[in-house]
Amino acid sequence: MTNSTLIKIYKNIKKSRLEKGYSQAKFAELTGLSEDYISLIENGKRTPSLKRLIIIADVLEIDAYKLLM
Repeated sequence: MTNSTLIKIYKNIKKSRLEKGYSQAKFAELTGLSEDYISLIENGKRTPSLKRLIIIADVLEIDAYKLLM
């Protein structure tokens, strides 16, 4: 993936999380991921695997491909 695609993913995860009204702590609890890991993703310091991206999308109640747009 290109850097611009990854940046879109990071921003869309954060945007969607905030639209749902989830704090990072609540989002971490719902996804089963650590709060630190969520923060690293949203700040572009970690890239989630496809498996984790699907988990994130499921919790956000959106199709995973929409995180790329």
